Order: sequence, then structure tokens, then C-alpha cells
Amino acid sequence: MGHLSYEASKSIATKTILILAAITVFEVFMALLGKGYIINGVHFPWYIMAILMIAMSIIKAYLIIYEFMHMKYEVPGLVKTVLLPTLLLVWAVIAFLYEGNYWNNSRINTVNKVKTELPADTKN
Repeated sequence: MGHLSYEASKSIATKTILILAAITVFEVFMALLGKGYIINGVHFPWYIMAILMIAMSIIKAYLIIYEFMHMKYEVPGLVKTVLLPTLLLVWAVIAFLYEGNYWNNSRINTVNKVKTELPADTKN
């Protein structure tokens, strides 16, 4: 924001804050609506709620990073060196959750198989 006047910078910051506030209010409204707290009997499927919340969170993160952390004004090389590790971190978290779920299911299947093979008098 070094090349912008104080009033222009203030205007951009105010606009960004209002957009972030509107998205946050919409997020809270949709969460309450989707869980049935606003209208009884209205429940949205979990995957629709998850996609909606993730999308709105990504939009908010983009606005915060690019405006308030001044990434919008940096050279493209610096932006890539910040965003690439972040994307790799997200990928790693997803991969670890998927792998952990696989091992959890394998363990459950093994425990169930052992329980069914035990004699009736030794089962818990």
C-alpha cells in the first residue's frame, strides 16, 4: 500500500473489513439454518455444509492474506514461496487423515475378526 494515499488505503481496508464481516454473518446464519436452529425441520446434508464452510473460509483467508498481509503488493516469487508450502501442508493434512482412517478401519476389522474367532466362553 506504499503507492496509495492514506484515504485510498483506508477505503480499501474498510471495504475488505465489511466484506469479511458479511461473509462471517452469512457463515453463522447458514450454520444455524443448516442445523435446524432457525427453521425447525430444516437440515442440510453434512457435505453441503462442509463445502460451503470451507469455501467461505478460503475466501476469507484469501482476503486477509492478500489485503492485510500485503501479499497483493508483493512480487510473484515471494507470493509463490509463501503459498506453495501452505498448499503442501494442506495436502499433508489430508493425506495423514486419509491414512489414519485406513489404519483405524484395518484395526477395527482385525479386532472384530479376532473376536469372532474366539471361543464363546472367552469373548468379552
